[in-house]
Amino acid sequence: MALREWLLGALLSAGPGAWIVLLGVLLLSWLALRPLRLLRGPDEVGYAGEAGCSRAEAARRARRSRRLGQLPPVYPNGWFRLLDSAQLARGEVRKVAALGEQFAVFRNSEGKVCVVDAYCPHLGANLGVGGQVVGSCIECPFHGWQFDGESGKCVRIPYAEKVPEFAKIKVWPSCEVSDMVLVWYHCDGIDPTWRVPDREEFLPRPCPFRGLTEHFVNVHIEEIPENGADTAHLSFLHRHAFLSGADLRYMDSPFWTFFRHHWQADWHPDPEPNAHCSRLQLKHSITLFGKHFSFMDLRVSAWQVGPSLVFLVLRFPLLGQGIIVQSVTPVQPLMQQVIHRIYFQKNVPAFIPKMVLRAECSQFERDVMIWNHKQYLSKPLLVKEDGAIQRHRRWFSQFYGEKSPKITSQKESLDW
Repeated sequence: MALREWLLGALLSAGPGAWIVLLGVLLLSWLALRPLRLLRGPDEVGYAGEAGCSRAEAARRARRSRRLGQLPPVYPNGWFRLLDSAQLARGEVRKVAALGEQFAVFRNSEGKVCVVDAYCPHLGANLGVGGQVVGSCIECPFHGWQFDGESGKCVRIPYAEKVPEFAKIKVWPSCEVSDMVLVWYHCDGIDPTWRVPDREEFLPRPCPFRGLTEHFVNVHIEEIPENGADTAHLSFLHRHAFLSGADLRYMDSPFWTFFRHHWQADWHPDPEPNAHCSRLQLKHSITLFGKHFSFMDLRVSAWQVGPSLVFLVLRFPLLGQGIIVQSVTPVQPLMQQVIHRIYFQKNVPAFIPKMVLRAECSQFERDVMIWNHKQYLSKPLLVKEDGAIQRHRRWFSQFYGEKSPKITSQKESLDW
């Protein structure tokens, strides 16, 4: 009690300077605990600026002049992230465009997430725009038709004596895993053939959420996970200090030559019954002025689950352990929304995983600049040491079917 009274008296008698210092300390403490959020727009990174035009115009020029190549189907079969769980409160409805579809995503009164076709079969109103949650149903904003979120059946038409048996809406298989709302997409409409593991199955110790990054990448979805099998690019594109930035034209600055990243990697697909998974084992080290500092070493065990989800377990000798969950969702045929979420062990100061995420973001944006300008080659010129790339393409082909949608035009406004 005496200590509390003394502190209160000291604060009341303090001058403006002391109050400013105290507020500054409180603000810094709040920022240190608050999760990091690095959100990049579609034209914000990965494009080389041009004199006399805006960044957005430079991005449009790059997309228009680019040769696409002979692309695989643009929407593979599998689980895909639509939203973060925190973006969908109980009783809330969101519209999401992805995988060439329009979804209405809602959380019913019991807290369960449901994903249905966005367009009402009555007269085509978008349920994600003005639709309301009524118990376990979603109500159309146009005429009040109500559809059950699990069966899809219409259960009420306010002005009709009877609801037709055939009145229903398509329900998409969905689940919530690792703080994400996922939807199952398959070109043949078959039910899910595997489940998505939770991050705690890879790293069971308590790991609070510490931040996320979001990027939009102008590339075919297959090219992003293929990076894991392209182990040779690590020692070239990612050897420069992450502090030297992501612009490929300037990152080899003489100022940062004393700092080098070193990589060893091995990729391989998993056998049955987990043939839909693959693994990447990665060893990373840093040299400063040519000297290796082992306490900064990093070991990464990455599990790719299907075409769009990756769980990367990070292990540092001194900094602790954590996990990054990567999701890749095609929001357009050649536009991928890539999210990285980092969770880190509880007893490690929050600024450490934030620093790790910033470093990962810088390295990833170097890949983005490559992807945004490259052409997909269906028959690339490979050497013996590139064998994992061909194995990855054979592995990834399992996610395509005969009905998987393909691009039929090279123009920016794609024909289907």
